[in-house]
Amino acid sequence: MYFYDKQTDLKAYLKKILLNNDNVGFVPTMGALHEGHLSLMKESLQNNKITVVSIFVNPTQFNNPEDLKKYPRTLESDLEKIKSLNPEIIVYAPNADDIYEGNTVSKSFNYDGLEFQMEGKHRPGHFDGVGTIVKKLFEIINPTNAYFGEKDFQQLAIIKKLVKKNKIPVHIIGCQIHREPNGLAMSSRNERLSADERNKAEIIYKALKTAKKLFSTKTATEVTKWVTETFEKQKIFTLEYFEIADENTLITCKRKSKNKNYRAFIAVFVNNIRLIDNISLK
Repeated sequence: MYFYDKQTDLKAYLKKILLNNDNVGFVPTMGALHEGHLSLMKESLQNNKITVVSIFVNPTQFNNPEDLKKYPRTLESDLEKIKSLNPEIIVYAPNADDIYEGNTVSKSFNYDGLEFQMEGKHRPGHFDGVGTIVKKLFEIINPTNAYFGEKDFQQLAIIKKLVKKNKIPVHIIGCQIHREPNGLAMSSRNERLSADERNKAEIIYKALKTAKKLFSTKTATEVTKWVTETFEKQKIFTLEYFEIADENTLITCKRKSKNKNYRAFIAVFVNNIRLIDNISLK
């Protein structure tokens, strides 16, 4: 495994080893790696000559300082997992000063309205932080292909928009959600759940699967009402939002249309730990 914590060193190494026709795969992460992250790396290893993984907890995308403080940081075990997967992977794990060059602030981005839906309503400034860090990482690494999980489906749509609007020459690849045995979407934040909370959190995916079934015969409003009432009966869970939205625009569905693809999105709190998930309603 090749480890770099300075962008100048990483760029110099990439310049030295890359040939003109080499594909570079890139997997950006915030660490606390799980099987979902490793599956993205496997995808990249299969399809690219070189794979770069970044590990960086990006401060500008956290609108909640407490969440940033408590976000799991497990660099040593992350590096062990990467090494076991493939010792040829290149890891970039900078500090904020290296990547932001002493100016840790977000730039503003226009994502044609994608940023105002769902997560954007509840996490002001979050997608400016995401756009800022992803653009910086793309400029440092110059990947051919970049891999993102569909658990953060809105983020995936926003990154595709960022690349298109800024004419960044990288192919964005969305990969399926990896789930724990009980259906809970794999997330670094799951590490903060107790065993009991983690077990009970299966209700999130169960609710999404039922919503998918209901949507075939009921309206979006009726399905949303059912999900809301389901979570009102739960003691340890607080529903932040449940929305059925058009997959392309992320605009909330008011009335079903046959020529649109819809997806259900959910955000739930378990003792101040925020979990998100989504499911295609095709």
